[in-house]
Amino acid sequence: MYPTISEVLRLEPLRVGRPSVVAGAGGLNNRVRWVHVVEVPEVAQLLSGGELVLTTGVAMPKDDDGLAAYIDQLAEIGIAGLVIELVRRWTDRLPPALIAAADRRDLPVITLAEETRYVAVTEAIAGMISEAQVAELRAAEQIHETFTALTVAGAEPAEVLREVVAACGRPVVLETLGHDVLAYDTAGESASELLANWAERSKAVTVDERTGWDEDAGWLVTVVGARRNDWGRLVLMCPEEPNHRLIVLIERAASALAVHRLAARERESLERHAHRTLLSELVSSPVAPTDLAARANALGVPLQHRRLVGVSVRPRTLTPPGRRPAMAMATQEVLRDLAEATVLAARRTRVDALVGVVDDTDVTVLLSLPLQADVDTVLSRLSSSIHRASAAAAQPMPVVIGVGTAVEEISQARRSLLEAGQVARAVPVQPNPSGESKGFHRLHDVRLRGLLHLLADDERVVAFTERELGPLLARDEARGSRLVDTLKHYCVHGGNKSAAAAAAHLSRTAYYQQLARIEQVLGVSLDDPESVLSLYVALLAREIRQSR
Repeated sequence: MYPTISEVLRLEPLRVGRPSVVAGAGGLNNRVRWVHVVEVPEVAQLLSGGELVLTTGVAMPKDDDGLAAYIDQLAEIGIAGLVIELVRRWTDRLPPALIAAADRRDLPVITLAEETRYVAVTEAIAGMISEAQVAELRAAEQIHETFTALTVAGAEPAEVLREVVAACGRPVVLETLGHDVLAYDTAGESASELLANWAERSKAVTVDERTGWDEDAGWLVTVVGARRNDWGRLVLMCPEEPNHRLIVLIERAASALAVHRLAARERESLERHAHRTLLSELVSSPVAPTDLAARANALGVPLQHRRLVGVSVRPRTLTPPGRRPAMAMATQEVLRDLAEATVLAARRTRVDALVGVVDDTDVTVLLSLPLQADVDTVLSRLSSSIHRASAAAAQPMPVVIGVGTAVEEISQARRSLLEAGQVARAVPVQPNPSGESKGFHRLHDVRLRGLLHLLADDERVVAFTERELGPLLARDEARGSRLVDTLKHYCVHGGNKSAAAAAAHLSRTAYYQQLARIEQVLGVSLDDPESVLSLYVALLAREIRQSR
């Protein structure tokens, strides 16, 4: 906003005095905030920094030490430069002590060989500063107008960053508070150079205020978000100290980005609420509301003359819904993120869907497909996209996807949704021993586990489990052994003792000894298929009850 010493020296009122830079040439880029005539030796109380001081030298100290102290005093105040007229005190050159002190402090000293009208100089510099300030204010006003328009239009981050580059021609990067790059614009430079070792470089740059400049890195940084809810930083490459216009530019861009995120989240929140309301009504009542099809159609999800498929997306690891508010809030936050990831996946695969968090265990989805659609192909693409989106979410998580039977009537959609939920809850929390993980699961995939999931709370199943495993559980509790785990490995691996021993991280000899002890405690033979089947059913029933 302010002119430099070099720019000021080109003004006509100074040029007529034949100016000459005799010391501190390295400071010619100093900005001149104001101009002041000083003819007293004690200047500290008259100046505040950034001034170009004009003097004839008549009141300056007479000895070398005094001159050096005078220069040091001006440098400490932070003046932009010193102009001395060589007419009254000195006529041909300045004392070497003064020049040496100015060079040491890198303070520009300019001599004028001719008598100069200082009033004309002050008027010219004041006019120059005023013009620069007006231009800066106009530029700031233009920036405000531009980014206000972008904010109102709901501009995406890429558009906001593009406007920043258009305004200043410098690369800009939007990052998370964890220093992951969300978006950037290279301003025509190399992206690989701009982003090389970004996280490491960014961690080294901290600012005390919401907006700050790091001289070593050459970064102008501002925090993005609302106070106490910040989520990122906007970084503008700025090798030199930023002027007011650049600070206004980056702060207005950050505001536009923050508003866009808030608006997007609010928009998605309202949409999720509307979807959840429809899904809750479908699941809670055997008879669908008469206006449900019209309401869904208004949300862009037609349900009539379509193939409807219930889907349940469940995290493999989810904070159990408990009574503590903190745990419940954590669960809801995970499910909200998973719902957004599911919506993103549906949009990417161009599938119409109602998506909402109906309970505290999973994300409920009702797909609406054209009658001629290949359901398996659509589910394969959608499930792959959901797995990718959930892995890239704010809280990455593996998920289980349960799918219900495809139906063609809204009245049957409830059955498909309930089936999907049952399947998702019946799938083992851990993948199968082979390491294979299916993209989605149907009723026929969960088989016995699915049946036990439906019957797990039945008193007869609970009593059966106690009869089959009771002595083994009591033995483990009393002696601190892990015979139940040993039995589980044996059953999961279909009686293959070598594979079960490897899974249990035991030698075969030690594992065989534990199997013999199980037979002794339970009074059964593990070579009897029916006994092994009964024990496995009991183990599955117990595992399902514990997972609820």
